[in-house]
Amino acid sequence: MKKPPFYKSLLYSFKGFFWMLKSERNFQLEVLALIVNLFLIVYFELNSTDAALIILVCFLVLITEALNTAVEKICDFVEPNFNKKIGLIKDIAAGAVILATFLSIIVGILVYSKYFFN
Repeated sequence: MKKPPFYKSLLYSFKGFFWMLKSERNFQLEVLALIVNLFLIVYFELNSTDAALIILVCFLVLITEALNTAVEKICDFVEPNFNKKIGLIKDIAAGAVILATFLSIIVGILVYSKYFFN
């Protein structure tokens, strides 16, 4: 199978991103959190290291959410009916999102505490 040109691959990537943005409530909330954090980075004038950490964990949450959604879509395609094993697979993928979210909260507390309380 011939690979599509780079620009088409890029278009497919944006198609997936915008589908997630339009269709997935959790992804929408996580993008909102990213926007709030971008505002806070500017408002508090975070140094480069702190800003990079905040942006990194925000994108980590978005990436894990996208992968979780992909796993769920594949599972639903493979087994449209309820299946305990498929349910466990979905739960594990969702667990990755919650771990990334906990990490982002911890990093947020560590980074923002010195800006909020000074």
